[in-house]
Amino acid sequence: MDEEGAAQITCPALAQRAAVTHPIHCSDAPRAHNKKGGGVPPSPLASRVSQLPTLPGRRLRAMPAIPTAPAPGPARILLARHSRLPVFSPSPSPCSSHHQLPTHLLRLPLRHRAAAMSAEARASESPVAPPAHPTYDLKAVIALALSEDAGDRGDVSCLATIPSDVEAEATFIAKADGVIAGISLADMIFNQVDPSLKVQWFESDGNFVHKGFQFGKVHGCARSIIVAERVVLNFMQRMSGIATLTKAMSDAARPACILETRKTAPGLRLVDKWAVLIGGGKNHRLGLFDMVMIKDNHISVAGGIANAMRSVDQFLEKEKLALPVEVETRTIEEVKDVLKYAAENKTSLTRIMLDNMVVPLPNGDVDVSMLKDAVQLINGKFETEASGNVTIDTVKKIGETGVTYISSGALTHSVKALDISLKIDTELALQVGRRTNRA
Repeated sequence: MDEEGAAQITCPALAQRAAVTHPIHCSDAPRAHNKKGGGVPPSPLASRVSQLPTLPGRRLRAMPAIPTAPAPGPARILLARHSRLPVFSPSPSPCSSHHQLPTHLLRLPLRHRAAAMSAEARASESPVAPPAHPTYDLKAVIALALSEDAGDRGDVSCLATIPSDVEAEATFIAKADGVIAGISLADMIFNQVDPSLKVQWFESDGNFVHKGFQFGKVHGCARSIIVAERVVLNFMQRMSGIATLTKAMSDAARPACILETRKTAPGLRLVDKWAVLIGGGKNHRLGLFDMVMIKDNHISVAGGIANAMRSVDQFLEKEKLALPVEVETRTIEEVKDVLKYAAENKTSLTRIMLDNMVVPLPNGDVDVSMLKDAVQLINGKFETEASGNVTIDTVKKIGETGVTYISSGALTHSVKALDISLKIDTELALQVGRRTNRA
């Protein structure tokens, strides 16, 4: 491309904050091979992708539109050589014409099969929406993740090895058993990197997958796929790890409900709490603004539980705020103090936290007798929440005490990511995965 063909792309989410634009000169990228100009020849894999036969008349699910992003072009479906499932066909226009990727972004992925889920079927499942937050900018978080990866030069490996007009197809492979989460977020990331990418999923957020299962694929400009790859996987692996543990704890805790806490990764509060919802848990307060939570330090400074509760009730009435109110208790005596105040005063209290009333025993078991006594003392007057010493091994016994909620910081602060990969050469990836017991 000559100098007139140079493109300039601005990330809307970043531009709002820093008004930064990223100039791209396509002449900086390797040229595709042609008879007249020479250049870097396309890889055999790229050639095979572009030569696959098309199956007209069908449509793939396009990624959800994000404001300010151009609508993706129509997609056609290819007939897979090794599978009964459809795969993505290249769009009529080459990568270089449908979307010029910023030079400071770049990287590659894979392809394959599974029981494909139609767009209609996935739409009817009503994907889990992220929690509503008044100030959290999810697109800005995505932009920051892409920017920290790209630095000031972009993907130099991609620029050096992959011609700008090469298209590829990459497949998502689960390398461990678990609950998939982050599919909707992955759609947003791919869209933000390159709206022309076509993504197809065979599973939905919240579905369980087994090691070696291929649950989605993406087709389009190879450079765009590779740029998005690591950011997509970083989010999906963390979210899937949170969702997997949440699902296990939620099943064991019934009839109690599992909550996370504010012990989330800085900057990823909404993402972490979204994963909890996908895993079947419920959200505790999103931050300091949506619930009054009278904790031990508040009580110490206020001069006791009654003083702290009285101050909260007066504040809410003065400010004309209707917010849920929770108070933390650590002993049976403090529970009695709360109930005494509530019996003698009009209060906005909605929930009592029973903190560290689960006592670990030397044999590895836990004693929940104090927790059970507290729940019986409250007798349904308020919601109850057990906190402290909550693990996958103890949560069933805690849930049997009759508490309304069980909160666990470990859901988000000690998460083990679910191993997921995105590969272009699927067969080789599976071969290696089987060799290392990860497929």
